[in-house]
Amino acid sequence: MAAVSSKKVLYGLYNDEEDLKRAVKSARDAHLDILDVLTPFPVHGLDPILGLNESRLHYLGFIYGAIGALFGFGFMSWAVVSDWPILFGGKPYWPVPAYIPITFEMTVLFSAWGMTLTFYTICGLWPGVKAKILDNRIMDDKFCIAFDVTDAGDKTVDGLQAFFGKTGASEVHVKTI
Repeated sequence: MAAVSSKKVLYGLYNDEEDLKRAVKSARDAHLDILDVLTPFPVHGLDPILGLNESRLHYLGFIYGAIGALFGFGFMSWAVVSDWPILFGGKPYWPVPAYIPITFEMTVLFSAWGMTLTFYTICGLWPGVKAKILDNRIMDDKFCIAFDVTDAGDKTVDGLQAFFGKTGASEVHVKTI
């Protein structure tokens, strides 16, 4: 069985999201390699500061929805036209308007399930996966910038600790995850 690799992470905690945004901007300006930024709630304007691109998940949502629409429409067409054709009371042979509600519902169902499973796969959020938590307060009221210092020397770690001191971090910790 392969050994699970561990990372040594240096992280600083901030009390305010504006302090965090200024610190992230300073880190980007200094060309520091940020491992992750963790916040208890979404912080407006943080994505552009981090230089993150827009998610492509909505493209997959459209594809999953199209597959669902085709599946719903195709299944209803097959069931009514070829598998169990019942012609009575002036009903058309292929009653397309009657398929609209089921086609819509299948679009929503496939899109929602597809995007959820894709998101869980990308993020590694499966049952049995142990969460790598730096500090429990990050999910409550603290904001965090984390740097990977696994292979970094003492000079780099000291420089990062000085960075945290300069940017107003309330606490700085090292943790192996």
